[in-house]
Amino acid sequence: MKKNTISRKEFFQVCGSILAGGSILGGSALLLAKRGNPNLAEVGTASSRETTGTSPYRQVSAFTVPDPIEAFELYDDKLIAAAAGQLYIYAQDGALLNNFIIDSHLRDIAVANGLIYLLFPTRIEVYNESGDAIRNWEACSDESDYCSLAVTPEAVFVTDAAAKNICQYTLEGGFRRFIQSPNRFIIPSYSFDITYADGVIYCSNSGRHQIESYTVDGEYIAAFGQAGDAAGMFCGCCNPARLAYTASGELITSEKGNPRISCYSPDGEFRSVLLDSKTLGGGNVAYDVKVSGDRLFVAGKNKISTFRYDKTLAAKTACSVCGVSNCPLRKGLTI
Repeated sequence: MKKNTISRKEFFQVCGSILAGGSILGGSALLLAKRGNPNLAEVGTASSRETTGTSPYRQVSAFTVPDPIEAFELYDDKLIAAAAGQLYIYAQDGALLNNFIIDSHLRDIAVANGLIYLLFPTRIEVYNESGDAIRNWEACSDESDYCSLAVTPEAVFVTDAAAKNICQYTLEGGFRRFIQSPNRFIIPSYSFDITYADGVIYCSNSGRHQIESYTVDGEYIAAFGQAGDAAGMFCGCCNPARLAYTASGELITSEKGNPRISCYSPDGEFRSVLLDSKTLGGGNVAYDVKVSGDRLFVAGKNKISTFRYDKTLAAKTACSVCGVSNCPLRKGLTI
């Protein structure tokens, strides 16, 4: 059976070809997006709105997990982290509420209807908060190499790095359909995140430096994004790496290489960089981010940090004047 991995040599060969064709991807990415949605606003010019390197958010609390975090999720007022074969459930202040043993090689976590969905390379397992196994099912193919999952009220969506598609299941594990990108998914590494917000599925087409959107029936809606180092663009060979969203529907992206967390409108208009590499803690791995009310919860290394909007810091950034009047994140703090 063919291994469901990409070798280091193959990884750099793919990344090298993408970087070598960077000008092609950079120029074509927006074109591909606008073919899907001719009214889509251009996102590349928005970076000029960032006037300083200041992050408009500051860390207000943090706690550590016993081992490096492999997957992270937010559920109501609880934070769920997987590390070294354990699933930990914390209160937002870091108090440990429960933990139980899980298998290794976990790829992602999603929570819906009071159940915890765990994604492994070739299967999905479902538990309750007490750690009792509810159900599980195998991947559509022995060749599958699952990356990320999102759970809606009626379905489970999973990205597959090997097949380069999205697989949709019922909540009980029944297969529904494969979803193919009309732009073709390019996935040089495991940056193939997916999330669900307001009736729309969003996923990263990281080799194209784009985010694509689909209906819950698998119909393509649009795409946005382009390659570049500036704010409002996606750098490196495969970004964005992580996706999240706010209560008002804004999309939150997290990048690796030069880690940063940014905000976009649902149709791709760049808002602002929320957290830069220095504020996040450096490194080159993407930080996982979740949003609850006016708080950003960020998981990286073996730490979960809470950030809040700081009005004093934000006054120096585009975040303070982005025009989203109902943004829940901007309740914030005044020093």
